[in-house]
Amino acid sequence: MTSRLMPSASTGRRWVLLRGSVASSVARTQQRRTFASTGVFFSQAFHSQLDDPDTAAVFSSMQASKAVPQTLTEKIVQQYSVGLAKDKFVKSGDYVTISPHRCMTHDNSWPVALKFMSIGASKLHNPDQIVMTLDHDVQNKSEKNIQKYQQIEDFAKLHGVEFYPAGRGIGHQIMVEEGFAWPGTMVVASDSHSNMYGGLGCVGTAVVRTDAASIWATGTSWWQIPPQTKVTLTGTMPPGVTGKDVIVALCGLFDKDDVLNHAIEFTGSEETMRSLPVDDRLTIANMTTEWGALTGLFPIDDVLKGWLRAKATTAAMGLADGPFKTLAPQQFTHPRLEQLFANPLTADKGAKYAKELFLDLSSLSPYVSGPNSVKVATPLNELEAADIKVDKAYLVSCTNSRASDIAAAARVFKEAAEKNGGQIPKIADGVKFYIAAASIPEQIAAEEAGDWQTLLDAGATALPAGCGPCIGLGTGLLEPGEVGISASNRNFKGRMGSTDAKAYLSSPEIVAASALNGKLCGPGWYQTPEGWDGVIRGEGESPGRMITAEEALEKVIGQIDELVADGEKKFAPEPTETEAEASSTGDALVEVYPGFPERVSGEIVFCDADNINTDGIYPGKFTYQDDVSVETMAEVCMSNYDTEFSSIAKQGDILVSGFNFGCGSSREQAATAILAKQIPLVVSGSFGNIFSRNSINNALMGLEVPRLITRLREAFGSDGKALTRRTGWTLTWDVRRSQIEVQEGPNGPKWTHKVGELPPNVQEIIAKGGLEKWVKNAIGA
Repeated sequence: MTSRLMPSASTGRRWVLLRGSVASSVARTQQRRTFASTGVFFSQAFHSQLDDPDTAAVFSSMQASKAVPQTLTEKIVQQYSVGLAKDKFVKSGDYVTISPHRCMTHDNSWPVALKFMSIGASKLHNPDQIVMTLDHDVQNKSEKNIQKYQQIEDFAKLHGVEFYPAGRGIGHQIMVEEGFAWPGTMVVASDSHSNMYGGLGCVGTAVVRTDAASIWATGTSWWQIPPQTKVTLTGTMPPGVTGKDVIVALCGLFDKDDVLNHAIEFTGSEETMRSLPVDDRLTIANMTTEWGALTGLFPIDDVLKGWLRAKATTAAMGLADGPFKTLAPQQFTHPRLEQLFANPLTADKGAKYAKELFLDLSSLSPYVSGPNSVKVATPLNELEAADIKVDKAYLVSCTNSRASDIAAAARVFKEAAEKNGGQIPKIADGVKFYIAAASIPEQIAAEEAGDWQTLLDAGATALPAGCGPCIGLGTGLLEPGEVGISASNRNFKGRMGSTDAKAYLSSPEIVAASALNGKLCGPGWYQTPEGWDGVIRGEGESPGRMITAEEALEKVIGQIDELVADGEKKFAPEPTETEAEASSTGDALVEVYPGFPERVSGEIVFCDADNINTDGIYPGKFTYQDDVSVETMAEVCMSNYDTEFSSIAKQGDILVSGFNFGCGSSREQAATAILAKQIPLVVSGSFGNIFSRNSINNALMGLEVPRLITRLREAFGSDGKALTRRTGWTLTWDVRRSQIEVQEGPNGPKWTHKVGELPPNVQEIIAKGGLEKWVKNAIGA
């Protein structure tokens, strides 16, 4: 079973679902011309060209090669796709059935297990494929949480699954340090920060709970290969600038959904990439989620090879062992690495990208994200001038709490000690500083270096290795009116505590300096370069770089390939009489599945904001409570966005919001809470990919209609921006005709707009009550 939001040929968009044998036929019908097809244009070369050995070799390779140039992402996905047609080279837009190298679940393992059992499954397809970690609510010692954790552990033991208990570390860090996220593989997890594995040259992406249950039962799920963006990094980071500054700047400088639902590939010169250690890459890849991307992939290069060799050497010497479970000695071995290095995957020359961006690292300065939005990124020096008081500081999360991050924070206090008679200074009065390592091995490394003790001597409060405050669980949450600064990855309103608090994100050293001084500031390590004139970034090629002859030839080949495709469209056979009639009348010939409504109609309730995230839709503090009633879900729906939503929205309303609705975490309750409110349809300018996936899986209907958002903002923009507004407008979706009709109030104009077709197989999923019930019905049949 497969589903997600995809553009259609019309001006609207459509929900597309793919399952079983449908996959290969859809992939074939969507396939564009391949690189190999351009070879016919070079079959008759000039003799002078063929006499030149270099050009002759180029022409020969064009004629002989049947392979399609692929990006690194496509090459990796190719290896983990099953059921592909012979000689099929996957590319952006293709739907594929994937059998991922690993699938990780965390505290949501028990809800996944319940789904797994509810569909009638009793045996894991491949226990070696599954990893379970407990990391989110590890501070919760209630009987209910302890029972849930025990259920997960018992299930893992029963099925022979690798299991890591509470306090061992954050799942994503465990996947990295235990060798489960392996270079050149595809790894999924039921958590939105699976992108982090891209720091190791591993395609890491999120799935939702229902998808995870499918993988447990069948070993497979579905994926649509996203559009791909190449981000070229140039220069090197100045002293005082970190990987955190890179990704925070990218989120803020390219903040117009530039990479929304894209797969990102980072590249750069050998010098540039050498300046980015693996820990920085993990940080950058981790927060490509906040940038809106589905993956963030770094190359398998010499920096990564050095990191892997060091891991293998440490493991071989027994230094990876400790008072904790580890499989590192079995995973990181020199023979396995030599096999990997013998034929490392790289993007092909001529691979096509939907977009290209560039960023000059040497022009960056330290950046801070917020308050309460990753889309707002400000140079540190501007915020320092504002003299912003800090109440709480956090060195936590899978983003920035490895030993190197703890060392950077400790360095701030060690340098201050040099001016304090060698005595480690205390954090500022009134400030609370919370620290939690990404894993026990990382904490032990920090302890052995003396860095952990330095932070404790400064007055930091140690928390167990886990997510904790980052997800809004446990000790140290932000209270109303407080300001917090964190080295974590999300600062959505209300995520780390009160919706009336302000949260900023930054590098570990800025967090430490802010805790020490009681206000938002840095340690002073960065010095503005002479002649600095702003951050150099943009779309396309990096300015001032001369392209090589080889690159020029690739561009020409790409242009010719596009001309061929255009020619095929131009000279395609004339449509049949029936096709022409359907096109001219606009009558959609969509079959309506029995039990699916032909029309959906209701009053528009408008939440006028872009980037409403899953924390805003369903508060994090309820996410890992598995017994929340439908009534409570309805009551708290959208409460972190607007506390008045529950009293304004009514049963049968149609929820309309701005762009990138449902970005953020992978929690399924973002969809089910809207259904609990008895809202059957959500319309937005665009959806976050993970939300659209969850919606279909849970039988919530959705449409993307940018025109409607524009019109609502034109009509109500002058009335003052209400968070939630009853508009008095009515929207009716005619499923059979694939169009919506909008009545702008009782006496206002009425207009229609074409939207994408809703295929019968998607309708079937929704009519059956969601993917879980569909699978159960299919198994029962």
